Amino acid sequence: MTPEISIKKVVHIIFQARERGRPGEVHAFIDALNDDEKAHLVAIAWVGRGAFEPEDYAEALETAFAEATTPTADYLMGMPHLSENLEAGLEALEIDVTEAEEDFYDR
Repeated sequence: MTPEISIKKVVHIIFQARERGRPGEVHAFIDALNDDEKAHLVAIAWVGRGAFEPEDYAEALETAFAEATTPTADYLMGMPHLSENLEAGLEALEIDVTEAEEDFYDR
């Protein structure tokens, strides 16, 4: 199953999350995502931190929808190593982020 969120958006969050002095921007960016994108973002992070295997992505997504009781931005911003988890999740799901990263660096 392929995540239904723009890889550019995930890369944007990764880069913003690394900027420790700018958590409000990341929070606002995540808040602006639709519910499907938020669930996919959480599922990617869970795969990245090892809570789910890549082949269990559909289950991670179902769980993200079912357990969405806390605002997603609050939940993710409270996650230690958010950017690393998202990076590892994309890698585990074998998603190439080269183009998205290049677009981000070209700004």
